[in-house]
Amino acid sequence: MAAHIERRGGPRYDGRREIVITGGEGEAMLDALFCITDPGDEVILTDPTYAGMINRVRLTGATPRLVPLRAVDGWWRLDLDAIRAAVTERTKAVFINNASFPTGWVASREEWQAIVDLVVGRDLRLLYWSAYEPVLFDGREVIHPAAFPGMRDRTVIVGDGWQYRMIGWRVGWVVAPGDLVRDVSRTHIYNGLVASGFGQIGMRVALEQPDEDIAAANAELQRRRDETLRQLDGMPVASAAGGWSLLLDVAALGLDCADVSARLLRQKVAATPMRGWGGEVADRYIRFVFSREPVERLALLGDRVRAALASGLVPGSG
Repeated sequence: MAAHIERRGGPRYDGRREIVITGGEGEAMLDALFCITDPGDEVILTDPTYAGMINRVRLTGATPRLVPLRAVDGWWRLDLDAIRAAVTERTKAVFINNASFPTGWVASREEWQAIVDLVVGRDLRLLYWSAYEPVLFDGREVIHPAAFPGMRDRTVIVGDGWQYRMIGWRVGWVVAPGDLVRDVSRTHIYNGLVASGFGQIGMRVALEQPDEDIAAANAELQRRRDETLRQLDGMPVASAAGGWSLLLDVAALGLDCADVSARLLRQKVAATPMRGWGGEVADRYIRFVFSREPVERLALLGDRVRAALASGLVPGSG
């Protein structure tokens, strides 16, 4: 794992002394949050973000503070003024996943620099979930936040096999630099189980595969993203710069996310309402996971979505 991070442009870590192997990303997140926060502390996350991140912050007794991602010219961008304003005397960490699930937001170098300036300037920790780190589209390259000056010992990395489609193998890790690793080790003894031996062997093989394999997988995922966008053409959707999914703004159509999700299910389309995956921004959206479907099936999406949206209209209303 240490060699893998360094190969991706991150700093060098001592694998035996700064990395704890866990039984998946959930345990890893919770281990890290227990060690870097106390009850009553605040953790900054984006809105939308993965519900598992928000709720694990709550499980530790800390409070999520949400800052909006905004769709700008068809792409997601972080509200830099909002994230600076979100820091209080109770803030302990900024919790980011990138490429982001469920939005597909990929932080630009300017956005990462703003986060780094905040973390260093306000003496915070960055908790970085790297699940989709290399799943990038349109020629984007990995920018590793721990490689910025002053960030190696402020960044706690949580990883797992999502990028290799190995979610079910239940192998995760926490990179906890310096003395923090001892706290994470002790926490994990009581929070989780050791990842299976065969799972660890399989994950090691995956981590040692050449980057060309990831590039080939990304090319196919980008084809699926592009077809999803083509099927949703003319609708208020922001493109995904990476990751596995993208979001449709049903509130812009005057509709409720849970209602639209139910209508889509009747059209044999599973799309998750984003209520609970953030705050008022997330509540506007439903999620399409394009990674799970071949292009030929995605070509059926547009007609089914339009049928679902039309199914709730009152006759004569448009």
